[in-house]
Amino acid sequence: MKILIIENEVYLAQSIATKLSELGHICEMCTSTRDAIKSNNYDVVLLSTNINGQDFNPVIETFKKSIIILMVSYISNDTVSKPLSAGAKDYILKPFMIEELIRKINHYQDYEKLKKRNEAYDKYLTHSFSSMANEHNFDNIELPVFISSSYQKYADSFAFEYAKKKNLPLHFITLSDPKSMSEIEAINGNSLIYIIDLQTLKKSDRKALYSLLENKNAIISSTDKIEDYEYEVIEIKSENKIFDQGEILPIEDYVKFIVLNYQHKFPDTELSKKLGISRKSLWEKRKKYDIVKKK
Repeated sequence: MKILIIENEVYLAQSIATKLSELGHICEMCTSTRDAIKSNNYDVVLLSTNINGQDFNPVIETFKKSIIILMVSYISNDTVSKPLSAGAKDYILKPFMIEELIRKINHYQDYEKLKKRNEAYDKYLTHSFSSMANEHNFDNIELPVFISSSYQKYADSFAFEYAKKKNLPLHFITLSDPKSMSEIEAINGNSLIYIIDLQTLKKSDRKALYSLLENKNAIISSTDKIEDYEYEVIEIKSENKIFDQGEILPIEDYVKFIVLNYQHKFPDTELSKKLGISRKSLWEKRKKYDIVKKK
């Protein structure tokens, strides 16, 4: 990582830089906030609040995308509270062990990575489920609840949307995993468990599952019709009836579905190539199924 050390005690700054450099980090030093804000290309900024007469707000604003850790000699409103409110991540009290500083740096680096990853996942899921038009009143749902849908994506959309609306951490478990039962048993607290592939579980083993689900927040999905009515069962049907047949699709039905749902995403040349037919055949399919291509 590239680290900027803003410290007017040169010996201390050099000592920190030496130890961090030994760990493979690239360190630069400056003794004033005025010099510090000339560049903002740093992963971490170590800001000493002992520099008299310096305004720390421009530094924090300049490096708002970096991990800013305050190095303080005493805790006060000016040295800690105000800079944290302005956007600094954390503080460390002088004198400190370099290992503690590194622990804080690694912690916030991991946090930022997870934050960006979660933002990407959330954006992807929102995009992926954007075509799911089902509206549910989650306030009237009591957990555990079973979801029956021959199209797995509809159940996925229900579970992830429920977790988002209720602001619950989500645990994903598939019953096709031999360790699934022990995973479910180990989960405690106010978490949502999303369990898929109920159809793979033998009926004789389902009682054990139901026993584990007592007092747990769980959504369980199956691509088969659920006939265990011990708990609430919600059946979600797709807008495209071919997914609700519960069997392998005939080739003609598959082609019809693909043309209906993907002709607005791909040009005819690419769509026909993906289907393994000619553009002329694609045109004939549209005519046969009375499918109008929207401009």
